Amino acid sequence: MSIENHAARSTRRSVIRAGLAGAAGLLAAPAIAQTAATRTVRMATSWPAGLGGLADSAVRVAQNITEMSQGRLTVEIYGPGELVGALEVHDAAGNGDIEMYHSAEYYFQGKHRGLNFFTTVPLGLTMVEQASWLSYGGGQALWDEVNAQFGVKSLPVGGTGVQMGGWFDKPIQSAEDFNGLIMRMPGLGGQVISELGAEAVVLPGGGIVNALFDQSIDATEWVGPYNDLDFGFQKLLSTYMYPGFHEPGTMAALGLSKPFWDGLDERDRYVIETACEVEISRHSSDYYGNSGIALTQMIEEYGVEPTLLPDDVWDAVAAKSLEVVSGVANDDDLARRIFDSFDAHRSLMLGGAPLDQAEYLARRRTLDPLWASAAFDYLDR
Repeated sequence: MSIENHAARSTRRSVIRAGLAGAAGLLAAPAIAQTAATRTVRMATSWPAGLGGLADSAVRVAQNITEMSQGRLTVEIYGPGELVGALEVHDAAGNGDIEMYHSAEYYFQGKHRGLNFFTTVPLGLTMVEQASWLSYGGGQALWDEVNAQFGVKSLPVGGTGVQMGGWFDKPIQSAEDFNGLIMRMPGLGGQVISELGAEAVVLPGGGIVNALFDQSIDATEWVGPYNDLDFGFQKLLSTYMYPGFHEPGTMAALGLSKPFWDGLDERDRYVIETACEVEISRHSSDYYGNSGIALTQMIEEYGVEPTLLPDDVWDAVAAKSLEVVSGVANDDDLARRIFDSFDAHRSLMLGGAPLDQAEYLARRRTLDPLWASAAFDYLDR
């Protein structure tokens, strides 16, 4: 689905309408709900309006909070630049200029590199593993600790899955091909390619296409086929590399101004937490399903032939990734505790926990006729 087709359902008006629909339910609600004060909550996002997946996720979260609170919290969405810039939402929430944002925490690593771990890090946790670390491995408490320094409280709202390696004008055939490359890549992945000789550029989604047109970047990664098709990267660059080493389980976040969060009663904090829990499943399922559809369309309609990253290149970026990610632990005590907790959970996931799943997926691939179809022959090249 194109950006234009998504746009009609991602405006602030659609969210307000949803809020009114939720408010209509107050007629049948208990008297205490009918007389409760309502509050307009401003949500700023880092995503282009109408972008499938991420922008849709922001809309769903806003609608669910509005409806589940029976209109007590009426969430209005603002796109990049309408209140603050796409990469300024963390500052805005911390300063109390907005009540909440929908973004990715690694955009704000300049404040503390530990924030990367609550989005994704190279060779890190997959989406499901990331959610399990946050909920059951101590990750959320550490996230709360690091963000409290900046007046922010954040919650996970779902991930995009393992990302593709990115779009290039020619295949990456050796680690030396990163030398001199100007590539859009945020987070610690950007540091990895920088140490391999590239220039890593951090751009919000809305600025990538223009940067490719004016040649201020040579290459880019975003998420994967679902969004890449909408952006039209297949028309701008010829080579689609996989797999991505840099973002194995990118988790989006709902960030809240901490004074706003602390001032809510237990009931409305529970509403927001529940809306985020629901969205983890919706957001993740959205990306898994639609990326498969979009990849098939790229192959069949545009002749895209995804190119496997050579083993020696993978080995080079993997070695550098382990060095960069572990290096965060040297920043300060909190960074070390974040790294140690994350690394312990990764070790658990590499141990007995997923043994049956890994073997099942490997065997399923050899049996599933879909993987033997002509459309996916490129996987065996």
